[in-house]
Amino acid sequence: MGVFDLAKYEKFKPLICEAIREVCNPDDDWLSDVSNVLAMLGEAGLTDETEAAMAPYVSFFFEQARQGLIDPFSDAAVILGLAEQTGPLFVQPDLFDGQPPAQDEAERALIDQLIAATKLYNSSEAIHELFAFTIKLREFAPFNAMLLHIQKPGLTHAATAQDWHKRFGRVPKRAARPLLILRTKGPVDFVFDILDTEGRDVPVDAFAFPTFGNLTDNRFTEFMRAVKKERIDVVAFDAGDGQAGWIRLLAASKAKTGKNLYQLAYNRNHDPATRFVTVAHELAHLYLGHLGLDAGRRVPDRRDTPHALMEVEAEMAAYLVAMRNGLKPKSESYLASYKGAFGDLNLYAVTRAANAIETAMGIAAQKLWNAKA
Repeated sequence: MGVFDLAKYEKFKPLICEAIREVCNPDDDWLSDVSNVLAMLGEAGLTDETEAAMAPYVSFFFEQARQGLIDPFSDAAVILGLAEQTGPLFVQPDLFDGQPPAQDEAERALIDQLIAATKLYNSSEAIHELFAFTIKLREFAPFNAMLLHIQKPGLTHAATAQDWHKRFGRVPKRAARPLLILRTKGPVDFVFDILDTEGRDVPVDAFAFPTFGNLTDNRFTEFMRAVKKERIDVVAFDAGDGQAGWIRLLAASKAKTGKNLYQLAYNRNHDPATRFVTVAHELAHLYLGHLGLDAGRRVPDRRDTPHALMEVEAEMAAYLVAMRNGLKPKSESYLASYKGAFGDLNLYAVTRAANAIETAMGIAAQKLWNAKA
């Protein structure tokens, strides 16, 4: 999926105009011909990565055209020149790191303000509905699922215009209104609700992702192998059922932007599914900032969070990750002892932590999309 940037959009307008003029006439119903324009751009010698990245620009261009703000057949459009470029237009995002600190803080302030202003999640019922939506919408990272829920609660499936066209043979309907999600190291992506697209029928399992309801020891080992690559020493200990796991800081990075070294332990006597939830819970403490600042992971210092709230945040993040992957943790009974902490729950922190956990364990939505493709 492409990163949307207004400066790059200005550079791509001439290409989009040229593609439209190649395949359409002014008298044609060219505004409903997004698929042909995307195909034309693909035939222009662009790499698959760049072609996919251009999809949001094409969709935005068509939206502007429908509103009468631009005409690819006008003289002004013809004389638009390609700006001289000094570097690549698109850079593959690092899925393991977050946004730069300044952007991340601005993003957090914006989302916090949105949640506070709309009062969408000021009750346990509303939070339950949000989590159910996030669990169901497995094709998006938890944080982006929350953004989609804010914009369109009844959404069932969504994808970029490029994904709809390439994977499902569908295109956005005329005047379809895109939904916004955030992109790592970039502003936004545009996605469309399935109800706002037309074309081939979508197979029943089109959006199905691998789930781990019957998690095996071998699969759990694969997850731990991925976690270890994140400078996290994973160890198993021998204990009774009452002990699950823990995480601790081993060494802070000497580099200002380096990742700290941690040790995470889990009870080897538990079944794989329970171990999975334990690891997710302990990773949540890391990514929620409960262990302190980790600049390399864009994790703020939140050690001043009350203990009860720490446990609520970590368990809710673990619950999201587990449920999105076919596991059913017994979080309700665990959270019952921390009911007083729900009033200060930070949904932004919880959903971002769930994102990071899935990425660290090698089960991020983007990775599954790539594997499925």
